[in-house]
Amino acid sequence: MTDQSTYVPPKVWTPPAASGGTFANINRPVAGPTHEAGLPVGKHPLQLYSLGTPNGVKVTIMLEELIALGYVQAEYDAWLIRINEGAQFSSGFVEINPNSKIPALVDRSGPQPVRVFESGSILVYLAEKFGAFLPKEGVARAETMNWLFWQMGSAPFVGGGFGHFYAYAPEKLQYPIDRYAMETKRQLDVLDRQLAEHPYVAGSDYTIADMAIWPWYGGMVRGELYEAGEFLAVHEYKHVRRWADEIAARPAVIRGCKVNRVRGKPEEQVAERHDAADLD
Repeated sequence: MTDQSTYVPPKVWTPPAASGGTFANINRPVAGPTHEAGLPVGKHPLQLYSLGTPNGVKVTIMLEELIALGYVQAEYDAWLIRINEGAQFSSGFVEINPNSKIPALVDRSGPQPVRVFESGSILVYLAEKFGAFLPKEGVARAETMNWLFWQMGSAPFVGGGFGHFYAYAPEKLQYPIDRYAMETKRQLDVLDRQLAEHPYVAGSDYTIADMAIWPWYGGMVRGELYEAGEFLAVHEYKHVRRWADEIAARPAVIRGCKVNRVRGKPEEQVAERHDAADLD
């Protein structure tokens, strides 16, 4: 390590006047809404409030996969939440997700609306609601849940750790970049070893585990996340790349990746989705 620091933590931490870096303008040490604003409600029972980030894409892929299987009840409205502008701190959004993170879902198909937040919870909820992409019992279900929760626990090191210090921090610091690059590569190796023996992450079938893991680790090996492919030598993970490319070619994945997307090629961006034709 070559970085030098003279920072000495105070006895009681207080937020800095300006922290710098991407998203610094919306960071704060308290929860709750910052402003009063309701959320729109469309015509479908399923209302999604999200953004086309790796976490948001998990759910739109799941919904498009369900629709591709013929589940017409999985039709949904997807509303754009611009997190860089603080839309996730509106009173309406906080009512759905008190943690103010996308994605958030409201299921209005029953007598009482059901709120579902956290991407993993939404994937399980939809899988159980429609009986798809999650084995019902036994070893196959346990393995799918193992890898789903592996992603939930591992991705923060990739996003909030490596991604933050490599791509978003106001200055490049060697220690945190080294620390999180090492952990990201270790995780890629975990996944590569699993995919060397199985076509999909949890075994022989495509499941919500793949949908959860692909936007993060598939995006990494395909060079779409943080533009860090060369830095992390992602070509080393040939089994992850095989799996990532196969999933990227799925029609429902292609469609799901367009939803709530506000970056990249214009033809790949569908800020809001209310009908299947919006993606055509």
